[in-house]
Amino acid sequence: MCDNRYPVILVHGWNSHPGIWKRLVSRLDEASIPYRRFDHTGMKCSTLPEISESLHHYLQEVQDDNGWSGPIDIVCHSLGACIVRYLLEVMDGTERAHTVRQLICLGPTNNGSALAELFNDPQSGKKIIEQLTGVFIPQEFDPAVDPFVQDVRPRSTFIHSLCAAGLRSDIIYRIIVTANPNNIPGFFPWFEGKTWEIAEDGKYQKTLNGDGIVAHRESALSGIPLDILSAPLEQVDHLTPDQYCHIYLPKNPIVIEQVMQFLTSEAD
Repeated sequence: MCDNRYPVILVHGWNSHPGIWKRLVSRLDEASIPYRRFDHTGMKCSTLPEISESLHHYLQEVQDDNGWSGPIDIVCHSLGACIVRYLLEVMDGTERAHTVRQLICLGPTNNGSALAELFNDPQSGKKIIEQLTGVFIPQEFDPAVDPFVQDVRPRSTFIHSLCAAGLRSDIIYRIIVTANPNNIPGFFPWFEGKTWEIAEDGKYQKTLNGDGIVAHRESALSGIPLDILSAPLEQVDHLTPDQYCHIYLPKNPIVIEQVMQFLTSEAD
């Protein structure tokens, strides 16, 4: 701990980069909270366990280089939560070499992603990929050869290992998600304001309980409450409904304010 503030590690998600944390970093600087951004943009051909291994070494180096001997906080976005949780719960679940006070997840794919499954669907995949190309997925995207997408499919070995490992009792888990209860199409226009999910009967359906990319049932962890921020019907405080969708979560000032409250709080 430094000046009564815990160091923070920031972990971005799929098809993203460390620059998404720019606005949060500004707030961290103002609060004199030390931080580092883990960058896995150069590991797009790696599996999620391999990136978790890289994060393990990164944390060791950062803590040694900066003299961080106590607990740290970790903030992650989307698939970044899977990377962090695999390290902490699967790889380090027994030894607990990494001491983490809080894990704060923004729109995490904790239980796998319906979209990842849909991308691979022979009937619906092509249409959905076309809808999201240039918005959420890169040009010339092929899900079959993307290890991230394959690992985050709900029935993958990776997700099974993650769910089977269980949560760590020494870590405070925080989950921040958004929703579109007012059914505003502009919230995420590519899916008419809704989010794809896999229902209990195994069928695909759209829901308002999601951020356009990740549904609440995909973020949920047993015993951990969801902090749900609902998109406003119209512009409020210069924020329009679309700025509450998955892509903008790390940039949304309301989300950032919630994150800062967690970072500056004492452990529950």
